[in-house]
Amino acid sequence: MRVIIIGGVAAGMSAAAKLKRIKPDYQVVVYEKTDIVSFGACGLPYFVGGFFDDSNMMIARDKSKFIESGIDLKTFKEVIDVNIDNKKLTIKDSISGEIFEDTYDKLMIATGASSIMPSLDKSYNNLTTLKDMSDGIKLKELMSKDENRNIVIIGSGFIGIETIEAAKKLGKNIHLIGRSDRILSKVFDKEITDLLEEELIKNNIHLHLNETVQKYIGEDKIEKVITNKNEISADLVIIAIGVKPNTSFLKNTNIQMLPNGAIIVDECGRTSAKDVYAAGDCATIKNIITNEDIYAPLATGANKLGRIVGENLAGINSTFPGSLASSCIKVLNMEAAATGLTEEKAKSLNINYKTAFISNFNQTHYYPGREKVYVKLVYHADTKVLLGGQVAGYKDAVQRANVLAAAITAKMTTEQLGMLDLCYAPPFATTWDVLNIAGNVSK
Repeated sequence: MRVIIIGGVAAGMSAAAKLKRIKPDYQVVVYEKTDIVSFGACGLPYFVGGFFDDSNMMIARDKSKFIESGIDLKTFKEVIDVNIDNKKLTIKDSISGEIFEDTYDKLMIATGASSIMPSLDKSYNNLTTLKDMSDGIKLKELMSKDENRNIVIIGSGFIGIETIEAAKKLGKNIHLIGRSDRILSKVFDKEITDLLEEELIKNNIHLHLNETVQKYIGEDKIEKVITNKNEISADLVIIAIGVKPNTSFLKNTNIQMLPNGAIIVDECGRTSAKDVYAAGDCATIKNIITNEDIYAPLATGANKLGRIVGENLAGINSTFPGSLASSCIKVLNMEAAATGLTEEKAKSLNINYKTAFISNFNQTHYYPGREKVYVKLVYHADTKVLLGGQVAGYKDAVQRANVLAAAITAKMTTEQLGMLDLCYAPPFATTWDVLNIAGNVSK
């Protein structure tokens, strides 16, 4: 059996490693268009900000380990076309330019996603994205220069907000431009984003929300960013307006995709094409609550579904239980997390829902370190079954969201959450944890 995997980052290498362990006699070939494999891009903002300096720390597993396990890892090889009828690939060597073909018995597509870039009339040497290792190395160098004082970040999603912390650590003057009227609006409801925006403003971050970039002023370097409302001086511009699945090379196939190009897969990771699987940032994932095919480009889902695909390529027939798109972020001194449905999503699905938003403390008042914690619950109005949860605070907020993820997966009710036997000791919680309180007020 010859199995080819296109893409050697999270999902692809998870599948390759799992498959090779189960079926050591299989030919497992991985084509990766760069020379970076098993790379954790989530660490890039912290690498740029100097929280650590060795870029290799973002490599989960060295190439040599995969090769030693028997995986035929071919780097600098880009698959440019797929013929699913003949099970044939067309591949381009990124160094020599040579084009050649290969055939497979089974195929996995794990090509990830790329940063969305607006169309520009020219290139600028002080403009970059932050998606891969080369971006990180370039931005780290640019950010380290004292003359690059005014940093303009375009995009108010996860990457944009995390890059703020990198720039803040380096003492920069920071402007954030977002098209939405709230930061992180696709992940959190307004009660939470209000808190996070307050934290940014308190730390002298200039927020330009509900603004769009009109043009850039400058020759080789951008000197000013012109929006529909403001003119902002810039020494360095970072584009973080989202990502798009790397699936354009599949244009000659009839593989089913979402409008954004994400490959639709089932709970086994199978695509609409025979013997073709997909996982990671190029593919959909099943929502546990709604059973929708959603696009949630997160490392957690990529690794887990990648592992399931590896088992299925070996003939085990495993299924992935689905995703809550659980995610978390550090916003300067605050932390926040969300899991399950937001109120906005529940409303769009015409679910008969209710919400509760409360604040309490992370621990007792007499032990040092007490801080406010804010919790929002989304739950079914009739059954009281939990549908979603969001938590924000200065300490211990994110780990409480993990409890909510478990509760939602278990289809617990707000009443059950209110009486859930959570740990208590003065340094860690109050006798009625903030989650218990949130559950008890959600009638």
